[in-house]
Amino acid sequence: MSASPHSFHIPVMGTGFTLDTPLRVARFGISSVISLVDDVIIEQARKFHSLKSGEPYEAISASEPDARARRITAYLNLVDRLVQRQMQDLRSQPFEKGRDISRYFELLPDSPLKQAYAHMLTVTGPQERERLQAQLRRQVTAGGIDVNIMTKLDVDQYQNGTKLPPEFADGMAALRGFAQSTLVGSAMVFSAGINQRLYTYAAQFDDFFPNPQGEPRKQIILKVSDYRSALVQGKFLAKRGLWVSEFRIESGLNCGGHAFAAECNLVGPVLEQFKQSRGELLESLFSVYRKTLANLGRPVPDRIPKARITVQGGIGTAEEDGFLRHYYQVDGTGWGTPFMVVPEVTNVDPVHLERLTQAAWDDIFLSDASPLGVPFWNLRTSASEEKRRERIAAGKPGSPCPKKFCSLNTEFSEKPICTASREYISQKLAHLPQEGLTEEQMVFVREEVLAKSCICHDLGGAITLMQNGNGNGKAMPALCCGPNIRYFNRTFSLEEMIHHIYGRLSLLTNSERPHMFVEEMRLNLEYLKHEIRRFTHRISNRPSSFFENFKQALQDGVLYYQELTKQFIEDQREKFLEDLKRLASEIDCLGLPQICCTAAPAKR
Repeated sequence: MSASPHSFHIPVMGTGFTLDTPLRVARFGISSVISLVDDVIIEQARKFHSLKSGEPYEAISASEPDARARRITAYLNLVDRLVQRQMQDLRSQPFEKGRDISRYFELLPDSPLKQAYAHMLTVTGPQERERLQAQLRRQVTAGGIDVNIMTKLDVDQYQNGTKLPPEFADGMAALRGFAQSTLVGSAMVFSAGINQRLYTYAAQFDDFFPNPQGEPRKQIILKVSDYRSALVQGKFLAKRGLWVSEFRIESGLNCGGHAFAAECNLVGPVLEQFKQSRGELLESLFSVYRKTLANLGRPVPDRIPKARITVQGGIGTAEEDGFLRHYYQVDGTGWGTPFMVVPEVTNVDPVHLERLTQAAWDDIFLSDASPLGVPFWNLRTSASEEKRRERIAAGKPGSPCPKKFCSLNTEFSEKPICTASREYISQKLAHLPQEGLTEEQMVFVREEVLAKSCICHDLGGAITLMQNGNGNGKAMPALCCGPNIRYFNRTFSLEEMIHHIYGRLSLLTNSERPHMFVEEMRLNLEYLKHEIRRFTHRISNRPSSFFENFKQALQDGVLYYQELTKQFIEDQREKFLEDLKRLASEIDCLGLPQICCTAAPAKR
């Protein structure tokens, strides 16, 4: 999490889409995040970039001791070296049109540094111009090379049928791989909620603790959906002497990849709470943090360390981005899905780039594809979805499960297996007649079982195609684009997308796009309707309080946003209020299910 000159970052996307994004954008001062889920494609990427850059490459076989952690360390070390090499080259370049050093400054937002560059261009005296250029070179900084662990993906590993010690679980090994890398100033992003053993394990590595100057070599970012989660997770880490350097607030549903609806944590009200209680949050965490450090005999900072607040999920215009930063006083924003159609930045193969830009409205859908049992944004026309439907039609549903990163289910076996695997789906379908389901329930449940897809393998399909040809015919890319992609209907250059983010041009072709706050409320309303349908068919165990609280949160959100429009620019206010009014009417008319205490939903 280096000090970036930009006001935005590129979040993690899938397992492979941003796997080498730092090699594409870090030299321009842009921070991005690498997924540490799939050490197989990480090893493939290390081989690819080693050979491409002339670096020596020695394979790390999956059968070698601690292979997962060592593969991750080796790849991150390679990325670190290559980015440092890029920065040395950039700083030595002449300030000429098309050179990376000129692109670096041209991409910057309006800032004193951008103004200093513009001033240098007007200077004609060679000595003065050279002096100003030397000053600019010294201020060039690389963007952060951050990494992400989805905390739910911490599958225990087995050897010869015996469970290995916890430190060899997937999440633990990934954390160790990052902690032992040469990266300095980078951050570990923990997403998808608290994992106590993983957080406790982080305290075994000195790089996460402050040095005598109060600076850790590596930092921690928490991706959260609400204030309470930030406080609970932040305190858990502080009790182990670990400081959260950034709270990355993400919309539960208006995002890409996995969607966590929880109980309707709308991003506006959540940001309002952070804005009002930021000082209280940091003081509370610092009190615990400094006490723990003192007990551990480690250096204790004399003041509260910096802790950034950022937000991501569904941001689509410069106006939305600016409002979030200025009104809520956040330190930065995350732009993910729009960069999926920027080939310079992310790994999406040409075939799927075309499918993405030509996708119909309904081709982007919130699916049941994830084996984690969490709603997952999906592209209906992806090769992964086509293959899933093809297997069903052939009477062989389910994946061979080549990587087993989502092997968490013990319904039919003592050793966990994946709910998207052929092994699980065949057993589940055979068992359904014994579950006492009605005919209607059987249809719903069967559909949910068959919807599962091998996303832990397929999300790396695009980078496999791009770096290794056809991937031996086994690469079936899945795309985890969020709903915002519907408004970006062609591919763009890096310059175009950044100019769009900073309001220097607009890439949106649909003027009817709703504001991100309205879109998020609509998505939550659709999710609530879906849950009501599931309950109506008695395949959900939701308590009555869930439906009541969810609807109330939507109604409270309407009132909050109506008041918030006083802060809007006038030409944005009218459409926002019209869209909000229509949504409010639909929310108010929504009937909640009648909960019968004597008739429990069917057992799943």
